[in-house]
This record gives sequence, structure tokens and C-alpha cells, in this order.
Amino acid sequence: MSEPLLVIKDLVIEGYQEEQWNGIVHGVSLSLNRGEVLGIIGESGAGKSTIGIASMGYARPGCRIVSGSINFDGVDMAMASEDRLREMRGVRVAYVAQSAAASFNPAHRIVQQFTETPVVHKVMGFGAAEQKSKDLFKSMDLPDPENIGRRFPHQVSGGQLQRAMVAMAMSCDPDLIIFDEPTTALDVTTQIEVLAAIKDTIREHNTAALYITHDLAVVSQIADRIMVLRYGNEVETGETRQMIENPKEDYTRELLSVRKVHQDKADIEGLGNDILTVKNITASYGNGVRVLEDVSMAVTKGTTVAVVGESGAGKSTTARVITGLLPPEMGEILFHGEPLAPSFKDRPQDQLRRIQMIYQMADVALNPRQKVKDVIGRPLELYFGLKGDAKKARVKELLEKIELGENYMDRFPSELSGGEKQRVCIARALAAEPELIICDEVTSALDQLVAKGILKLLQDLQNDLGVSYLFITHDLATVKAISDEIVVMYQGKVVEQGPRDEILTPPHHDYTDLLLSSVPEMDPDWLDGVLEHRKELEARGVVNLRT
Repeated sequence: MSEPLLVIKDLVIEGYQEEQWNGIVHGVSLSLNRGEVLGIIGESGAGKSTIGIASMGYARPGCRIVSGSINFDGVDMAMASEDRLREMRGVRVAYVAQSAAASFNPAHRIVQQFTETPVVHKVMGFGAAEQKSKDLFKSMDLPDPENIGRRFPHQVSGGQLQRAMVAMAMSCDPDLIIFDEPTTALDVTTQIEVLAAIKDTIREHNTAALYITHDLAVVSQIADRIMVLRYGNEVETGETRQMIENPKEDYTRELLSVRKVHQDKADIEGLGNDILTVKNITASYGNGVRVLEDVSMAVTKGTTVAVVGESGAGKSTTARVITGLLPPEMGEILFHGEPLAPSFKDRPQDQLRRIQMIYQMADVALNPRQKVKDVIGRPLELYFGLKGDAKKARVKELLEKIELGENYMDRFPSELSGGEKQRVCIARALAAEPELIICDEVTSALDQLVAKGILKLLQDLQNDLGVSYLFITHDLATVKAISDEIVVMYQGKVVEQGPRDEILTPPHHDYTDLLLSSVPEMDPDWLDGVLEHRKELEARGVVNLRT
């Protein structure tokens, strides 16, 4: 056999925090052959992304490579000069980020950004690079590959933009690509498109890859081998099928079962009484494009209604209408049988208090300049007039309710993990003592173990407080775990709704069938099988797979 393309030995990386250097990666070693895919999995803070970008000879600001070697085709990336690394990055080793929307420059067309690397590195001229973009866009099954590059990033869908980023990574035919959570924020149907494009690209070009994720079901579709990390240490490494069917370590087995959350409903007074009723809502944005059409649904006390569908289905827009951020054109919303004013500006303060929202991205939902006690304390002042010791005592009580101690009071958001930030967002919502909480993709950006903890917390709070949830998500595993009712949306309309077991039991509506069949399974052969199933759905006119 030829020499491995990438060999990392005893890699140690540290990060500077609280005026001292702390270990992030503790002596990890790995090897990768040409054309091979190594999946790296683990929860947040395991060191996955740190190792991935270290293979490019890079450490994030505030981090440093302390010891160990990173040998990429004979070049020690840890010791190479910045000029040498610049020559290799983008040409021989490329990177695909988690969020394509945040990685593209919104001011430049996609084709301009595609051609930049091959032109700057003098791999080819602009004309040849532009033609290569069309060829790769076609291989990625992007719609209108001859012209899609002329669009700006905001003019294509999230899945299309993620595939365009994979094409950009392939622009110089690199030997190695680092995929850093490339499908985490995508809905299940779009995720299939991106996974299929990545798998086809790797096969066709015989490219080696590090595929970083927290989802074993996803990585099992791509990887030849899987390495499990925890707290910067290797837990175990093995062939994909062996890791799925017969893991050796308890932690790996825990990763395999993280979504098995059980629902134990408490005896809640008034359970089943209608709290929120949405009747025949139609809404449009300012450009005149209709985004909701004749949407109806209801939420009852002490229950969880899951609203599911792919990106653009109208889930979050429905939440915006309910909260008064987007006034509807037609229809009405009732809260305890009383009409809600179309705009939040016209709703009384007590009505605003009783409906709260938890957002998808806790990072941007928290003010980075406010301490935790200020974030949670704000609604206590606004709605109840609490100040001083009374407010402090209530903040402490809320922190205990979300399983964080009072020592978190004086921390800033930057000093919290992703799961801790989301718990603070939950505490902020609970501070208003609401009857209904709208959860908008609250676990989609979290690793599976952290997400399991958040879901368990939400269930416990529901049993303790009798709060109701409108749970917006594209994650069908989450839906199966926590929902009482399911509303399925597609292109701004409700296509099916009813009790969870009824919706999840065949026969399904065609679109519900598409969603359910798109949930990754712990089977390396699953992706090929689901693509065949989707072709059958396409033939029946249910969906256009790649566009």
C-alpha cells in the first residue's frame, strides 16, 4: 500500500481562557489514506473541529498547537511557514464550513467566489475556472448549472448553497477536504441532497476527507472509518459497520441511543383545553410573495404540538404571525378564545407575557454584553416589577430549574457552552411565567447529547408547570420523542395534522412519507436505499429531489 496521505501523531492543542492555557486536544493520533473518509464524531467541546482545521496547519485565535506532528503528504503542517501553508490551502487541502450562508460573501456572486481560489493560486485562468464551476455545479445536481453562479448567495436555498460550497472546495481538485458539520443546520430532505452530492464527489474524484459531525447516523453514510472523541481524547476508532453494530466503549453506545427520550406525562390540571387556535391564516412578506395560505392549527394546555417541514415550508413564518411580528392578511388567532391583535404593538403587556419564544441560535439570541443574571432578570423587572434581592432570588430559582447553579449568574454568554446558552434562553422565557412557549428549532444547532438534555428539561418543565409548546423543527427524531400532535407543512400550507401516533403510522400523506423516509438511520446502506425511494416519489410528482 502507498503511504497514508495524512498522518497526525500525538497532537496536543491548548486554548487560552481565564488567564491560563487549558488543554483542548490531548495527544490524538490518526491516519488517512487517499480516497478514504474518516468520520470524527463527539459532542460539543470534544475537539472535532479543532483537529479538522489543525490538519490545515491552522489554530483558531486563542489556541496553539503545542506538540505532535501533522504530516500531509510529506509536509509537516504544524511546522510549515505561513507562505507554504497559503500555497496548499484551497489547492491541496480544502475546507467546507457548517454554515454556507455565513461563509459566503453576500456582496459577490457565487461564481466570483468560486473562481477566486483557482485564479489567485494560478491553477487556471478565469474563463477555465468559470467553466469548471458550471461542470461542478452540474455534478452537484444544482438547478440551471450554466447560470446559477450568477446569483448572489441569498438568491439560492440553504441546501443549494451548501452544495455550491462543496463545489468550491473541489475547484482545485484537492487531495483532502475537511467537512465540518456540513448538514447540521439543514432540514432532513435538504440534508439528503447534500449528503448525496458529497458522497458522489468523493467517489468520483477519489478525494480523501475528514467528515466532522455529532451525528452517527449521518456519518455512517459517508465514512469508511469512524473515530469517536470526548473531551479532546480518542475514545475508539474502527470500521464504520463495526462501530455501528458492535461499539466497544460505553460512550459510543450512548451516542447511538441519544434520541431515545421517553415521554411521561404528568397529571396537569386543565390538560387538553385549547390555549391557542390559529384559523385560516394567510400571510405575505413585503415583496408580495405569499408565504402562508389558509393555515390552521391548535395548541392545548400541557401538550406539545410539533410543526414540521423542510426549509421554506412556512414554520417560522407561522411563529412570526402568532407572536405579532408579521400581521396576517386573512384569518385570526385566538388565545384562550380571545382574538389576538395582528401586531404585537397592539397587544396588552399581560398577553405578550403569556406567549414567549425560544430561538434557534442561542449565540445571537443573547446579548454578549449582559451577564446571565441580567438576561434572566430583564423580564422579571418588565412583567413583575421585581428588583434587588427579590429579583436575585427569582433568578437563582430559575437557574436551579434549568439545572444550572447560582455561580452562573455573573457569567457572560461567551463563557457558556452551546447547551448552557440554550438553557439560559429557556430560563428567560420561563421568567415571564408563560402559558405557551414557541420553540423555533431550539435543538438543531446542538450536538445530540446536549439536545437530549434540553428535550428532557423541556418535558420536565411541562410536567411541573403545565406549559404548552409549539415546537418548530425539521428533526423527525425529536418529533417522535416529544410531540403529542404533529402539523406537517409544505410550501406555506398544512398538508396533514393529527395525533403523533396517527401521523407516524402508515399510510402517510406523500409529503409526510418523504419527510419520514429522510431521517438518517444507523445503516451504512441507508442513503443509497432512500435515494431509490425518492426517485419513486419523484416519478409520482411528489418532489423534485435536487432542485
